[in-house]
Amino acid sequence: MSKAPHEHHSEDGQCAFPELCPLNQVEAGCFVKIRRLEASPEVSHRLREMGFCEDQQVRVVRQDDSVICQVCHARLGLSPELAGRIFVEPLGARRQPGKKAA
Repeated sequence: MSKAPHEHHSEDGQCAFPELCPLNQVEAGCFVKIRRLEASPEVSHRLREMGFCEDQQVRVVRQDDSVICQVCHARLGLSPELAGRIFVEPLGARRQPGKKAA
């Protein structure tokens, strides 16, 4: 059963499920940890080369025509389809700019 993008997270920006969410269904501003890549071996290899590897923490910067993520001090854009093949674990509520995480 497929859910609309906004059905996968709660009002505080966290994924509504404690398990994994596709990256294309995480709200902008959220921090996540990559847990699984389900793309072809060639695409998965390229993603890992760009820093989208298992256990890497990323921040979703923007969600619209593309999914913009900050990973390894760089911003990278992915198609929503490709981002849907990257499964992530939520790391908590959104952090406000200029404030340190507790």
